[in-house]
Amino acid sequence: MYQAVRARLRALVDGAGAALRRRAAERAFRRDAGMVTSEYAMGIVAAVGFAVILYKVVTSDAVSAELQGIVKRALDARM
Repeated sequence: MYQAVRARLRALVDGAGAALRRRAAERAFRRDAGMVTSEYAMGIVAAVGFAVILYKVVTSDAVSAELQGIVKRALDARM
């Protein structure tokens, strides 16, 4: 009888331990998923910042005049 009770208690404790480990793993996974989301957000912010800087450079007077000159020379070229 003693061995049967002890085996049953051991099974219950092992089952509870496995459930706790499973929950801890799920929490860690959810925590990592949040980190990935924040990394995507930071990447989007960096890409938007780069796009704004590139837009400002391309639409500046000096660069705009140079690009227009390149296009004009290309269109005026004889073939």
